[in-house]
Amino acid sequence: MKAVRFSRHARRRMKLYNISENIVIEFISESISTIGRHVLVRKVAEHALPIKIVVEAKVNEIVVITAYPLKRGLK
Repeated sequence: MKAVRFSRHARRRMKLYNISENIVIEFISESISTIGRHVLVRKVAEHALPIKIVVEAKVNEIVVITAYPLKRGLK
């Protein structure tokens, strides 16, 4: 797997909403296979609302741009 780097914005959002790095890395390892920007939305047992994660996949690394719960759930 590629190296995962978290932006400062993503770290702050993850701390604010109590999202662990393990959850984000698990999402990424299951979903990312191509280069480019990806938006991942998935329900997690630890949280009442689904989590949205935006990542930018590059050749050598994956950068997590933001992570937060969806306030209105999935539509």
